[in-house]
This record gives sequence, structure tokens and C-alpha cells, in this order.
Amino acid sequence: MPTTFSSSRRPAWAGRNYTLLTASAVVTSLGSHGALIASAFAVLGAGGDGGDVGLVAAARTLPLVLFLLIGGAVADRLPRHRVMVAANVLNCVSQAAFAALVLAGEAQLWQMMLLSALGGVGQAFFGPAAEGMLLSSVEGEQAGRAFAVFRMAMQGSTLGGAALGGLMIAAMGPGWVLAADAAAFAVAAALRAFLDMKHIPPRAPGGGLLSDLRDGWREFSGRPWLWGIVIQFSIANAVVGAADAVYGPLVARDHLGGAAPWGLALAFFGAGTVLGALLMTRWKPRRLLFVGTLCVFPLALPSAALAVPVPVAVLCAVMCVTGLTVEVFGVSWMTALHQEIPEEKLSRVSAYDWFGSLALVPATMALAGPAETVFGRTEALWGCAALVVVVTAAVLCVPDVRNLQRRTVPVTGAAPDAGDKGSADAERPVGGLG
Repeated sequence: MPTTFSSSRRPAWAGRNYTLLTASAVVTSLGSHGALIASAFAVLGAGGDGGDVGLVAAARTLPLVLFLLIGGAVADRLPRHRVMVAANVLNCVSQAAFAALVLAGEAQLWQMMLLSALGGVGQAFFGPAAEGMLLSSVEGEQAGRAFAVFRMAMQGSTLGGAALGGLMIAAMGPGWVLAADAAAFAVAAALRAFLDMKHIPPRAPGGGLLSDLRDGWREFSGRPWLWGIVIQFSIANAVVGAADAVYGPLVARDHLGGAAPWGLALAFFGAGTVLGALLMTRWKPRRLLFVGTLCVFPLALPSAALAVPVPVAVLCAVMCVTGLTVEVFGVSWMTALHQEIPEEKLSRVSAYDWFGSLALVPATMALAGPAETVFGRTEALWGCAALVVVVTAAVLCVPDVRNLQRRTVPVTGAAPDAGDKGSADAERPVGGLG
């Protein structure tokens, strides 16, 4: 078993698959958070502007959105670990080519967009398979704690990855950070190849890919809390993504001192998520989605801080608080999916979740530059902050978001009718506040 800890020293819920999934997520998180900064500064270093940064970011996100639903259906049909490994290999190859072009000083905008798009295709197949695999790797009332520990490990690597990436860009240039990300994907693929699929029951023969997609849609659309929050994050992720990927590096370049301070601010966001995950290993809010949604409001703070812009120290504090509160939502969301969605449909439902949450991101990435030209960077950032607040307040109007309660045992049946209030309210909740 590829871990330094014996099974007797691990908690009962931390089985072999959970350990492998956590280790591989840490590796890829270390690489990807540095690469996120590196790709933006690679575009700027090649003579691009804010609009070009947005185009490269959109080029990755557009194929991610287009292929997500197919990726979810494939992951519920094929062994999920094989889908994950194949996606990691594609990400490794595309990122290595990106790094080679940047290191050679020959990267052109269309090449960076093409390689980013290949990375997005890999992520489209990886994401639903990985989420389904993780959600099926734990069971029982300790699931929330398991997800919190997983996210704490993953987000802890963000702390080092973002800070190290910013420092490496300043010292060595963005190309080496992209190369390190390619190596991280290779290591993660090797780890994920050892995942055990014996606990997954054989899939019943289905009616084809379209039938699987329709089945996943019925599961998704029959739960108001699910599609309500996905719509919320469709808008929130779009505007926050534009602020982080496009406006953040520009503000850092013009007012904060460059890549290293921006990397430090992102690392403080990672530190906040670690603190939030640590909190959720102890705290089990009863109305988990209500509490989680309240904790999304601070997601507006970083855009507001960049709009001012505040000093680096204040920005770091804002990012830390935001990371903590958003992580409370993240653990609550994973717990809700785990307890409410049948195992054999996890990847398809995750695909609809990802699709809805990312659907608007390509457009906002591409339009971020023009919006800065038309409205001004400060005004665009204030608009991002306002939209986060509005959509988060709106989703609290959905009764199931306010009332869905924690279960002790996950469900195994199909989605309830739209008029059925969830069923989680009928179960005995597990401790905690909410």
C-alpha cells in the first residue's frame, strides 16, 4: 500500500482508496495552484494583456464545460480509476508542451489556448470520476469528517503550491512552474492506477450514453436544493473566476508588486480553507446547506478588496477569512451529495453539478478584458462582489436549502419528486448545530 502509515494507525474511515485519493489530490493541488498563476504571467510575459489572459483561461474552461456531461456518463459506465488515470496523462502531456514552449520563449497565444483547451478536456473527464470515486470511498456518519480531512489535506497543499508558485515565477519564470505541474500529474496518475474498484457493484446494462444522461438529469432536476445551489454557483464561480484569473494578476502587477504578493494572497486563501476544513472535522451542522450557504457571502470580499485595492497584508487577511467560510460550504456540500445521491449515479450528478457551476465561466473569462475597457477595472470588480451577494441571498429562498438536514445513513433510491421535501428532514439528525 503506497502510504507510510499502517492501516492500524489510520481511522476506520480512511481506507486504501481514501488514502490514495488524498495523496494524489495533494500532489496535483501542489502543482496546479502554482500553474494557475504561471499561465497568467506566461501570457503577460509573451506580450499579452488582460484580454489575452482571459482568452487563455476561457480556452481551458470552454471544453471543460462542453465535455463534462459526457465525462460523467463515461465515469458511471467505466471503472472510474481508469478514467482518472487517462485524464491525468492528457493533462501531463498538455502541460509539459505548454512548459516547453514558454521555456523556449516561443509561446504564441493560439498555442497557449490550444494546450489549455486540452487540459480542460482532461479535467472534464477527471472531475466527475474523481468526485464519484471519493464520495463512494467512505460511508457512515463519519463521512463528513472524512471529507473535511480530505479537503484539509488538499487545500493545505494549496497553501504551499500557490506561495511556491509565485516565488518560482519571480525567481525562475513561469515555464518551470508549468513543468512542475506536468510532473505532478504524472505522479498522481501513477497513484490513482492502484485504486481498488472491488467495492463498486457491477453496473446494470443501460440504454446507451443518452439514456444515462437523461437518467442523471432526472436525478439532478428532481432536487430543488441541488439545482438551486448549482445555479447560484454558476454565477458566483463565473465572476469570482474572472476576478481571480484576470483582474487579480493585473492588480498584483500594477499595485501589489507582481506575482509573489499575489501568490502569497492565494496561499492565505489556502490557509483559510485548511482552517475551515479543520473546523468541519469537529462541527456537524444539522441544517448543513443552510449553514454552508450563509458561509458563501464572504466570497464577495476578495473582489471588493481588489477593487479598492487594499494593501497586501489586508488582502491576505481577507483571503484567509474567505477560504475558511467557503470551506465550510464545501464540506457541507460534499456531505449532502454523499447522503442524498445513490452511488451508481454519483458521477453523472457530479457532472451536472460541474456543468452548471462552470457554464458561464468561459464567457466571463473572455469578457473580463472588454468589461475592464468599457467599465473600468474597479467598477468590474465591485460588480463581481455585488453579484455574489445577490445570488447567495436568492438561493436561501429555496426551502430545501434552508431545511435539508444531516442523515446518519445515505439514501439508495431515486430522486424524490420535485414536491417531496427531501427526505433528509424525516431522518434523525446527527448532533451539531445549525
